[in-house]
Amino acid sequence: MSRTLALCFVFVGLTTACGGDKGSDANAAAVAEAEKVWQERCVTCHGADGSGNGPGAAALEVKPRSFKDPTWQSSVDNERIKKVIVEGGASVGLNAAMAPNPDLKDKPAVQEELAKKVRKLAQ
Repeated sequence: MSRTLALCFVFVGLTTACGGDKGSDANAAAVAEAEKVWQERCVTCHGADGSGNGPGAAALEVKPRSFKDPTWQSSVDNERIKKVIVEGGASVGLNAAMAPNPDLKDKPAVQEELAKKVRKLAQ
């Protein structure tokens, strides 16, 4: 192995070990923000376990979706889930009581983490 190549490996190793991987920090921030959004906004209607039985659900004429439903899970893709999260239920022909979250429009990583959360609730 040439000396230059060896030095490149050492540099990459040191950069990574010393916090050079900013992608991990960004992902951790997106995961944390998604969890905060879930707890503060979603749990109210969908419930902590995603069954659609949150404390606000009782007051709704149309009950919130249960994310535990395997038929629904297989019928929808992540892009639709993210669209509903950002633009609200009415944007895809669902109930307008599913409020939009326009502050998440420019946060694709947070949207992705919320979609992952919705998927994990079915497991």
